[in-house]
Amino acid sequence: MEEVDVEPSPTLIPSAGFHQRHLGFEWGPGDLLVYETNYKLQGPRSAGSPFVHIVWKDEDICSPILRKLFNESHLIFVGLQKIKEDMPSKNKKSQFVSISKNYRSVIRACMEELQQNAVSTQEGSLASQYGDQVSILLAIELIWNLCEVLFIDAAPAGSLLLHLLDWVRLHKSDVDARAREVLQSDSPAHHQSYWDVVISLVLQGRVDEARQVLSKQASLRAESSSVFKRMDVLLHTMPIFNPTGTQTLTEFDVKWRHWHEECDRCLQDNTFASNRHLETICKILVGDEDTILEQKELLSTWYHFLVTRLLFTHPTIKPPDLHYYAQVHTTSPILLSLRYCYKQCIYHTCVCVCVCVSLWQLAVDYFDHCPEFGRVYLELQIERVPLDTERKAIKVLRICEDRQMSEQVRSICKIMAKRALRNNRLGSALSWSIRAKDAAFATLISERFLQDYCNKGSFTDLDLLDNLGPAMLLSDRLTFLGKYREFHRLYGENRFSEAAKLLLSLMTAKIAPRSLWMTLLTDALPLLEQKEVIFSVDQTYELMSCLEELNSGTKDSSQTDQDEDIESTKTELLRLALARNLAMAIVKEGTIET
Repeated sequence: MEEVDVEPSPTLIPSAGFHQRHLGFEWGPGDLLVYETNYKLQGPRSAGSPFVHIVWKDEDICSPILRKLFNESHLIFVGLQKIKEDMPSKNKKSQFVSISKNYRSVIRACMEELQQNAVSTQEGSLASQYGDQVSILLAIELIWNLCEVLFIDAAPAGSLLLHLLDWVRLHKSDVDARAREVLQSDSPAHHQSYWDVVISLVLQGRVDEARQVLSKQASLRAESSSVFKRMDVLLHTMPIFNPTGTQTLTEFDVKWRHWHEECDRCLQDNTFASNRHLETICKILVGDEDTILEQKELLSTWYHFLVTRLLFTHPTIKPPDLHYYAQVHTTSPILLSLRYCYKQCIYHTCVCVCVCVSLWQLAVDYFDHCPEFGRVYLELQIERVPLDTERKAIKVLRICEDRQMSEQVRSICKIMAKRALRNNRLGSALSWSIRAKDAAFATLISERFLQDYCNKGSFTDLDLLDNLGPAMLLSDRLTFLGKYREFHRLYGENRFSEAAKLLLSLMTAKIAPRSLWMTLLTDALPLLEQKEVIFSVDQTYELMSCLEELNSGTKDSSQTDQDEDIESTKTELLRLALARNLAMAIVKEGTIET
């Protein structure tokens, strides 16, 4: 765990410690879970301390450079899903290897950017953070490359070791820098790192380059030139399997065993006893484990030792046998964990993508292509995405709608509708409730719209109300709201006959709530007082019937005397207007009949 340079900030855990019990904790991918156990504290009672210190929290995963890595890797993954179905089977392996290399190139580009930032930054702690991230990515790329060899390329016996040698050389590149330093010096053979470079090249199976460097020493020692020539012959004749050649694996194995016996014979004959460095090289060629382990400073890693050991003892190793040698010859058998737990590694990686609030969208595509449990995990992940803004909620909603996740769609819409209602944003609340197809909540919000209208005398969110369309059928109250707004629109456009017909239908069809009848009848007053007759005789009688039905009902006990006076005045004005309109309608209709 990384040590902190500053005093960690305390976090208050309510009631923690007051029951004199031990606290337990569990690290998650981005948080710490603290809980009280059933184990009581021993010894004298002490005042409980409800403070827990957060020692370290991993925020690296959300850094801009790593987000770029995740995004570019995601694009490669999506592209792979698009082509894999159309790709002929015989071409899939080479294509998959190419895609794997694309992944690794993205990781390496990210490492280079982090290294540049580490060099350019003036802040020591930030430079250290960049360095740590580079180390992690280097390990990721190392393991990915090994997985590419073992599982994607799935190299057969013979070729496998060649790939493993390339893997080691790629991740142990300091040899090249030291070799250049030696060869470019004034006297390479006398350079202090000369024999380290020769042995390092041999340990990596780079025998031709080792011969080139050895030639610098041989030219200076005429008295021992025969010994150097003998070593040069051994290195030159070392069999290297050629996957594209005509030699079979059996033929190669026989040739290699003859060469190996020749190296061993040189040791038995003390051919190189006069030069301890050449003798060490010969012991390496025969695969002497103790001698190879003595070169731990040059090997530096367990996997370098393993590949070198296999190169000089089992060059035809098969992939299924690799885990055995990893177990026998190393103390850090990552190959074993790759064999048995690589799915678990992928699982933990997915959790870390999912835990970062800015990366949850990337996880969706990965879940989409998990045929067995992807849908279930996606549903669980969606439920945990914080809906901080409407924009984010709409993103989540579209993802759910595209995948026919109807339950999640309703849940999101209900959450956003309730939040909008709490903030008195009625238009947004109604829109979300319609998307949720929640009739009860749509009714509640429609009531709020109508209350606002009664209080203010006008509607808000007209764009929404004017374009409800079939959505208004979700509930009776929403239907009334939409139609009532349509009445006001028709009236505003001077389409009085249509407005009057609609207003009357709202009352006679019992769509309008009884509590709003007086409001609707009051809305009819301007139409009744028009010079032109709007309501027909039958329509006027229907309005009269509604008015009398309203007045014959139970009085509202909550009304004050002033409210009753206002209602009484409205009733008298309506009766007068209705009577006058009835007379005019009778005259008009009688004239038309005549």
